[in-house]
Amino acid sequence: MKVILGIGIAVVLLLITSYFIFSPKMPSPVLSSLTPTPIIPDGVDRQATFAIFTNGTFRIFTDPRYHNKSQDVYIEENNPNVVQVKKSGVTWGDFFLTLPMKVTANCLTTGTGQEFCSNKTHTLKFYINGVPFSDVLSEEIKPQDKLLISYGPESDPDIENQLQKVPNL
Repeated sequence: MKVILGIGIAVVLLLITSYFIFSPKMPSPVLSSLTPTPIIPDGVDRQATFAIFTNGTFRIFTDPRYHNKSQDVYIEENNPNVVQVKKSGVTWGDFFLTLPMKVTANCLTTGTGQEFCSNKTHTLKFYINGVPFSDVLSEEIKPQDKLLISYGPESDPDIENQLQKVPNL
């Protein structure tokens, strides 16, 4: 009886081992064989608006040289006052660096080369959401932000009107 039991256990063990050795195997997944999923940088998708006035003149950005200049932050042809932000940490300074113009704390140089620099009678002013900002270029662009850059007299009576002209989303 002990011999039959021993032979039975041996046969079962042999069958189990044979199953694992000779059964078809599923290929193990390899990361390099997987199709990569496109990733939106940081998963960020936000918008903000801006407007620039120089001596009361509203500057327009309909020229194609201003559109889609970066994957991280850009403006589009259909609404060139709406900033599309696709990466976290992007500042207003980063945005203006993508455009064919220059903005510093004291000067605005347009795409056509016109310069508007603070002097004794005129200043370059920055507002985010109606609040004056001296260091706007280092500010991260936040959802729904409204930036106004205005060059004109030190105490420009038209600022309130200009603030109202920054587009809403």
